Amino acid sequence: MPAFRLTYPTATVLLAVQAGHRYGFDVMDATGLPDGTVYPILRRLEQKGAITGRWELEEEARADRRPPRRYYQLTPQGVEAVELAMARFPMLGRLMGLAGDPVPE
Repeated sequence: MPAFRLTYPTATVLLAVQAGHRYGFDVMDATGLPDGTVYPILRRLEQKGAITGRWELEEEARADRRPPRRYYQLTPQGVEAVELAMARFPMLGRLMGLAGDPVPE
């Protein structure tokens, strides 16, 4: 059982990170959730140990002419939470292309 409430938006963010969406705007694009939902969830997941985050080097961001990004990845606890999320919200994984049969177009 995760140390946080596994809501549908939280599950969506976890599955997006698992799928390789590593920073906030990318997670927003993948999930369709607004920044006022995604960033608080990312902070909570990091505080609870489900994900870890690291800031990219300032030079990399400056070379691309944008602010530095915070990149996230799942921890072992996060991987367990993803498994629980897939069991609790089976269609979510399918919609994100992570499990089961592909979603028809």
